[in-house]
Amino acid sequence: MWALILASMLWGTTGTAASFLPDSVSPLAVGASTMTIGGLLLFVVSARPALTAVRASSSRRWLLIGAVGVFIYPLAFYSSMSLAGVAIGNVVSLGTGPVFAALLEWIVERRKLTLRWALCTAVAIVGVILLALGSHRDDASQGTSPLLGIGLGVAAGLAYALYTYASSRAIGTGQPSRAVMGGMFGLGAIALVPVLLVFGAPLLQSATTVGIAAYLALGPMFVAYLLFGVGMRTLRSSTATTITLLEPVVATILAVLVVGERLELLGWAGLILILGAVTVLATARQPRSLGQSP
Repeated sequence: MWALILASMLWGTTGTAASFLPDSVSPLAVGASTMTIGGLLLFVVSARPALTAVRASSSRRWLLIGAVGVFIYPLAFYSSMSLAGVAIGNVVSLGTGPVFAALLEWIVERRKLTLRWALCTAVAIVGVILLALGSHRDDASQGTSPLLGIGLGVAAGLAYALYTYASSRAIGTGQPSRAVMGGMFGLGAIALVPVLLVFGAPLLQSATTVGIAAYLALGPMFVAYLLFGVGMRTLRSSTATTITLLEPVVATILAVLVVGERLELLGWAGLILILGAVTVLATARQPRSLGQSP
């Protein structure tokens, strides 16, 4: 649980870090560089067990399914924020993740949803919406195509739920979490290499852009997903995606403290709702490991 909370805190720094990139750097370049570099690092630090997981028939299909989500998520997420605005992009992408994760669990496993999860997730999603409405971001009004941005946000939420669910199933086959993260994100990184080669040149224009890209790949990607793998050893994907709604809380606090953006009373109310919902969910008695019978 704490590993997932720490991962969410790292993810919450991405918006503030990316805000210092020049306009010449496209969201496709940011997303592709983050996942490609970070994904390859995750594979390198666990190469042998990752290759074992890829070769094993029981886990390979889940790694391939998860890699599809790894490929789609960063491209859709950063493009959503660029087209619809940071606030709307975050709300749609993060808010739909827990819903899609729960649907995947129900469709594939016929796993019933608990009343606690439903209430906590509903409260947290309302909190995310209030947080977005109460946040004054200079770039939130620069969305050039809101409808397309919202559509890409939904795609990002589905992709996030897909690789979260796939990782939990792969770990459930008996593979170590580092092997699953390395194999899944390594496969996704390979698929993203062509996108990085086409759009990534502006990231090399200065030491600042290189430094920001390096941080996004090492912190919110590499370290955060190592922690994410630890959390997914025992947590259901629907629970994990709800807990990671802490990310917009961290992002908003950093925007206020570092970037100088303002948060109205409505936004503070949303922040409290998210923290309360996640706290209730996090302190609840957890079910047995996903690798065990329910």
